[in-house]
This record gives sequence, structure tokens and C-alpha cells, in this order.
Amino acid sequence: MAAVSGQWLVRGKDGRLAAYARHSGGVLRWTETRPGGPEWSGPDLFEIPHLTHLSVAQGADGYVHFLGRRSVQKGDGPPVVDVVHAIQYQSGRGLTSWYSLGNPRKNSDQASGLGAPAGVVGPTGLVHFFVRTGAGGVMLRRDDKAGKWESWHNMNARGAEEGMAVTLGPSGTVDLLVAGPGVAMRWRQTSPNGGFSREQDIPVQMAPSSVAALVTAPDRVTYYWTDPATGGVVAHRVGGWVIPLGGTPAEGPISVLRTVLDGYDCTVLAHRDLDGHVMLAACGTEGEEGGLWWSPAGERTAMPPALATDHAGRVVLGSIGADGALYIARQNPEQGLAMGAARRV
Repeated sequence: MAAVSGQWLVRGKDGRLAAYARHSGGVLRWTETRPGGPEWSGPDLFEIPHLTHLSVAQGADGYVHFLGRRSVQKGDGPPVVDVVHAIQYQSGRGLTSWYSLGNPRKNSDQASGLGAPAGVVGPTGLVHFFVRTGAGGVMLRRDDKAGKWESWHNMNARGAEEGMAVTLGPSGTVDLLVAGPGVAMRWRQTSPNGGFSREQDIPVQMAPSSVAALVTAPDRVTYYWTDPATGGVVAHRVGGWVIPLGGTPAEGPISVLRTVLDGYDCTVLAHRDLDGHVMLAACGTEGEEGGLWWSPAGERTAMPPALATDHAGRVVLGSIGADGALYIARQNPEQGLAMGAARRV
């Protein structure tokens, strides 16, 4: 069992939540049997061997897109590495066939160094995904209005490291942040489904693969990551200071969610600490300066947790336990962010 990058707990058009994990034989999925639970079906296994990484992205149409990095050993030579894509159109239904999207460096010795894909779905349903190359570049590929995939586009990055955060703003434009050597590199889409402009680098250090992003105001993103110097969570908005938030996260991204708590616009954060405990905190959106208080929630886990809201608007915390089972904890809406006990699915 292995973690899925990005938001691996998602709500479908019919209101049912689904959770995903990467398995040695492919993709595992659990699905609520009715909106709001508490019963679930699964896990169902969708076979695709040789996946080393998997990320999930959902569009406004409810379709769930799966982007995977596949590595197949061929004899004594280097492995053949490519990006694969599949879609789930409806909650609880099957996936389409997996389609190979290739490798931007397929004919060079850099091909096997391809990083994990990170994707987002644009306002009209077009998928954008980014990968780090073995030489530290960043490449974009996306489908077009005719349903075909465009050629690879070089983002002209240098020194890219593992760790990307990609978000879609209210205006339909994509924001990309990539960890680099002593900086975070940032790109912003000039118009929905349009080109990208390189923004000013942010002079910060990030722990590998820890960054997450959340739209917290019209066309403004807050980034969260683990500071390798202090070991704690920090928050940052372009033009502002880096805000320390405490906590002791283990490797992997911070999970973030924007929702309404007791009538207030709030941000909820979750991470797995160094002992494997799931820790939860909340603050007013863009109010991190007021401080956060981390409290234990859910089950001990070897993978980053996930946050979502269910059909009833309750915060839901998902984690994969040490036994490989899915555990779900739900908010008691009458008590702020008080979470009920985690229930094994």
C-alpha cells in the first residue's frame, strides 16, 4: 500500500465520497454507499502494474482523473518510464482504459529520472499536468479542446526538486509552485487554458514533497510546507512573510481544506507527525498569524492523511491505518471542528 499524491479523498457529483490508494497491483478505491455515509463499499482494485507514483485530480464535472508514473524493467537496460492516464466518470463506476502519455525524454538517458506527475483540471475540463525531468526541468502536457493531447511544453525551469503544488483559481487559471535549490519557482497562467508566465522566485527552503496549496482569496493562493530548518509547518502568501504554524510533520505533503466552521470561513490543516499520529488544526482563512493548536485525530498511519467535506458539509478526515484499511473520522458540526472517533471502513 502506498500514498496517492494530492487530494485522494474526493466527493463525486452524486455526493458520495471516494478514497484512493496505490497498491502493488494498481489502484484501490473505497466508495460511500450513500451520500454522507457511514457505510462504504470496497476496496475495489483497478489493475495497472508497475506504478511507482499516482496522483488524483477532479474537475468541476466530477470526473476523477488518475495520473501515474509507470516504470517497467526491460532486460538489463534502464527501465521504460512513462506517464499514464485514466478517468472515472461516475462515483462507484469503473475506470477507462489506461492511456500512455509518454515521456518527454524518452530517447535520452534522462528518461528514467522522470518525476511524479501533478495535475489539475481546468474550468472546461481540460487536464493540465506537470512532471519534473531527470535534469531538473519541468514539463507540461495538457489535452486540447478537441480531446487530444498537445505536445510537451518546456516550462524552462532549472534545478527543480520533488515537490509541486498546482491549483486552479476562481478565474480558471492554473498556479504552479515547484521546489528548487533555495527557492520556490512559480508560474501563473495568463488566462484560462492559456499560456504561462514565470513569476518571481520565492527565496525559501522546503522539505522534499511537502508543499501544498490552497486558494484562500480571489486569485490568491496560500502555500503550506514543512520547513527543513525547524521541522515545523509554515504558511506563505506571495508578498508576505513566512508564517510558522508549529507541528512536527513527517515526510509528505500537508493536507489543507477551506470550509465553513460555525459560520466562519476557515482553513483546516492535517499532517502525519513523526510518530505516525494524524494531527489536525484550524484557523480563520488567511488568519494563520493568530496561531494554530494541533490536536491528535484519526488513526496512526504511514501515509499522509486527506481532508474533504461530505454531502452534509461535515469535515471528513481520511487515513490509511497500519493494517492497510481506510479509516474515516467525521466532524460533529455542533462542536466546531470536534471530530468523532475514526471508524474502520
